Amino acid sequence: MVIFRYAAKDANGKTVEGTVQANDKNEAVNELRKQNLVVMRVDQGGGAPGKTKVATKAPKQGLFATKAKCKRSELVVFTRQLATMIASGLSLLESLEVLAEQAESAGMKVACERLVSELRGGADLSAAMATCPKVFNPLYISMVTAGEASGQMDVILERLAEYVEATEQLKRDIKAAMTYPVVSMILVVGITAFLMIGVVPGFREVFDGLGAELNPLTENVLRISDFLRAKWLLVILAGFFMWLCVWGFKKTKQGALFFDHVSLRVPIFGPLTRKVALARFSRTFATLIRSGVPIMGTLDIVGETAGNQVVTDVVRESRESVRNGNLLSEPLSQSRVFPPMVTRMIAIGEKSGALEQLLEKIAEFYDAQVKAQIKALTSLIEPILITFMGAIVGTVVLSVFLPILDIVGELGAQ
Repeated sequence: MVIFRYAAKDANGKTVEGTVQANDKNEAVNELRKQNLVVMRVDQGGGAPGKTKVATKAPKQGLFATKAKCKRSELVVFTRQLATMIASGLSLLESLEVLAEQAESAGMKVACERLVSELRGGADLSAAMATCPKVFNPLYISMVTAGEASGQMDVILERLAEYVEATEQLKRDIKAAMTYPVVSMILVVGITAFLMIGVVPGFREVFDGLGAELNPLTENVLRISDFLRAKWLLVILAGFFMWLCVWGFKKTKQGALFFDHVSLRVPIFGPLTRKVALARFSRTFATLIRSGVPIMGTLDIVGETAGNQVVTDVVRESRESVRNGNLLSEPLSQSRVFPPMVTRMIAIGEKSGALEQLLEKIAEFYDAQVKAQIKALTSLIEPILITFMGAIVGTVVLSVFLPILDIVGELGAQ
């Protein structure tokens, strides 16, 4: 039997240190896991076995946060691999060392090395992750903190991976649906600019040479063409300046609130935005509650990750109401953001103690609704864009050929 010295987390989330007697390192880790400890480090050698003490020294944290960042897909792989290794009995420190060695991107490698460095210095995993804010957001860190406190780090990490995967899948579905109309609009603008700047001006000389009398449509199109040809740089700069003003206004609190209000009320896309916000709210809420994060902390994180300032404000007001002893469903039902179905299901969940399950049902429902609406919008947007493109190109072509047809008609009459 060999004596191993260890550092781990107890059920209260405190760092404990001590020694354990076992035949090998794996057996030592398994023995510690049976005691509901989350193993951070196991090294051979030490004093008498069985002595455990709670660390009184505050965890050492990095003074400066690293700017390392990675793709969400990499974070999913990292989370699942870390959960698998911890569940297999590998210590937390060894698991992170392995992940640092096999990291594919420079950002993830730097983040893993930072975590290893912080853990060796005595920091908790959640505190170490806080030094990598570009990789681990507040929701991720809060769930890791809950895992440290409950001793179920591998289970929490699996839930985290499932949450990140579901969130990213929803983003991919929305991005895929928006790609076609965006590309189509760029083509419409490009074709229109080519016609107005490169093709239409050539017909003015023809019309002037023939002395043709121009109709109002042709005259207006030629004036727009002349303006664009002479002032194209001014038009681009004006467009860029307008975009810069809108972008800057959106970055302000008032601007974000204004645009988020508009996004919820605009025809066609408004209902989709609302359903996406409700799906994100329900999934985040359910994941945090299921992982053991306290309700007040959960509402803080849900508000920060809502993705819509209107929803964020409603959640913050609800948090204050819950702090005063009221049910969560009461302030939510008074807002216009959350439909009656959602607030009633939350109310039932609060009274029955099945809030987590009902929130997951809500998230699944709105996920399905979002996918169905995206599919319907894709089918609807295609003919609308084709009609719009045809109308613009048709108007330009008609404005050019109408004078020609008039001239041909006059020549035929003679």
